[in-house]
Amino acid sequence: MDNKRRRFLKNVGVGVAGSLALPAQSWATSAQPIQASLALLKQFRNKNTEAYWETVASQFRFAKGVHYFNNGSLGACPLPIREATNTFRNTLDDFPSKYMWGGWETEKEATRKKVADLFSVSEEEIALIHNTTEGMNLIARSLALNKGDEVILADHEHTSAVAPWTVWQAEKGIKLVRPVLPILPKTKAEIVSVFKNAITPKTKVISLCHIVNTNGMMLPIKEISKMAHEHGILVAVDGAQGAGMVETNLKEMDCDFYTVSAHKWLFSPKGIGIFYAKKEKQSLLKPLIVARGYKDNSIRRLENYNTRNLPELLALGAAIDYRNTIGGAIIHNRTYELKHYFLAKIKDVDSIILKTPSNDELSAGIQVVELKEKDVKDVKTMLFDHYGIDSRPMTKFGLNAVRLSFAIFITKKDIDMLVDALKTIAT
Repeated sequence: MDNKRRRFLKNVGVGVAGSLALPAQSWATSAQPIQASLALLKQFRNKNTEAYWETVASQFRFAKGVHYFNNGSLGACPLPIREATNTFRNTLDDFPSKYMWGGWETEKEATRKKVADLFSVSEEEIALIHNTTEGMNLIARSLALNKGDEVILADHEHTSAVAPWTVWQAEKGIKLVRPVLPILPKTKAEIVSVFKNAITPKTKVISLCHIVNTNGMMLPIKEISKMAHEHGILVAVDGAQGAGMVETNLKEMDCDFYTVSAHKWLFSPKGIGIFYAKKEKQSLLKPLIVARGYKDNSIRRLENYNTRNLPELLALGAAIDYRNTIGGAIIHNRTYELKHYFLAKIKDVDSIILKTPSNDELSAGIQVVELKEKDVKDVKTMLFDHYGIDSRPMTKFGLNAVRLSFAIFITKKDIDMLVDALKTIAT
């Protein structure tokens, strides 16, 4: 074996494989494009400028002519995270057996710790799964409910959150209670009262969204959790539209379970998810898949897939590093800045009707609007065909509106263009 080959094999073990051990080291051995992207962000002393956010936007790439306002459906992955993912894939395929079976154990645990820190919980309360749907299935499949017990699922729950309860519990005689949420509540108390009025002595679980995907309404998880726990009721949260968009302190929210698809508002690669379970509630859960190591009593038993998508898992850690370079609080504030900018621009436009609660406690980076006397399917088509704007048409619950997502790659210039397009279509 020549010296060049020996050096290569040695570097496989100490190069990229060690790149996520600590935040300060996470990019040290990455490709130049990744380092350059972070350097561009770090050169700004003031992150509250449009120039800064235009620089962030430049690190996301979309098909030519596409203006992506559909992050609530599928998140976009920034170029440096794409690069990191590909680097991990190449490292894995250079030495498959080493990295799939233990060679990245330290790096995997470092990613778990970053996720835990993001949510202000212990790494012993975080499983690294595939997506929100898996997390909801894990909860619904595990809980030992009895015939006649009740699970509250409000009418705006995502299909992938309702189906697991339907298949795993309703078929056993558990009753699914479906209270109706107001479309445009003014206060958190209005929402809490809906769940409170649905509780009976037989209620065992409240399963709900952090932010509903229909019209972007944010549910008061902390207040609902407090009320539920006073009645001995478990709280399971679909966090697909919340985590990353707004700051999410799970310790303060005090729900029992919280599950996330990280590709949406954490901008990780597709196919990696996060599952949180309070330490004291983990004994209620059983893994969906069992393999060697199933006797592990830690939360890791819930992610024991044997062969799995480790490059995407490690790239989640890289995505959190990327997020931390910007700053979670700064992203949170930017989300509201874009919301307020958009609402100010449509405020006096009679033909554009807001279908999302305007209260900042009840909505954030997803806003839904109806164009008066226009069919939403036509609006969706015209937005894309004439302006390249990708949005999501919403028709349930009497909505005839397009859903617009304001992710970190959206600039005020993008919103100017969006509003001009909506005004033109509305006339």
